[in-house]
Amino acid sequence: MMHDEIMMQHAITLAKQAIALEEVPIGAAIFCDGEIVGEGFNTKETTNDPTKHAEINAIIDAATRLGRWRLHDCTLVVTLEPCPMCAGAIVNARINKVVFGASDQKSGACRTLYKITDDPRLNHRCEVVGGVLEEDCVELLQTFFKERR
Repeated sequence: MMHDEIMMQHAITLAKQAIALEEVPIGAAIFCDGEIVGEGFNTKETTNDPTKHAEINAIIDAATRLGRWRLHDCTLVVTLEPCPMCAGAIVNARINKVVFGASDQKSGACRTLYKITDDPRLNHRCEVVGGVLEEDCVELLQTFFKERR
């Protein structure tokens, strides 16, 4: 668990970078053999692109850096449980493990509303660990939205 927490700290750092751009603070990092191979945070507002979630940005970064789309030996760490779009991208990228911080009651697709990343009908499944540094991740989001209301 300690390793998951260290990786989550990096995702939290990325989420804080999104705040400077007035983006919802969600950060994601992809690790392979203990090294960071992909990073991302939400950029939906600054790009006017609804697909620019932290996970998608991190997957694109990792695939580009590694020169391959199959990320079967990688772990994706994200501050908020992936939505259906991101969970689908995780399955398509063949990511081995997903670690998330806060559960998403409105669109969580790894555990809360759907279990896309562990659906036996799909061609790939991945290990899912939730609730890592959950309080820190929830506080980051709550503070962001309180300041904007």
